[in-house]
Amino acid sequence: MLTSKQRAILKSAASRTDAIFQIGKGGVGDAAVKSISDALEARELVKISVLDNSDEDPREAGEEIARATGSEVVAVIGRKIILFRESSKPEKRAISTLL
Repeated sequence: MLTSKQRAILKSAASRTDAIFQIGKGGVGDAAVKSISDALEARELVKISVLDNSDEDPREAGEEIARATGSEVVAVIGRKIILFRESSKPEKRAISTLL
């Protein structure tokens, strides 16, 4: 569970990055969850954009992806979702060292 201070640090770090995934009208599929999980392992912090043509509610989509990937929702800002999961490989833990 992230503290509010940790969330603030992660939100700040995510503000400097672009969304690397998009959720469209197809919603959240198994392939998207697998790709997001792989990206979380490599980057620890991922920003996802929910497109306007999607029927998904960004908050609900974030919770669904977080459950499926074992990550935590840092924030949902508008149609952007920020997720965090500590990497299982110590050499890839660039973000979690900030916490």
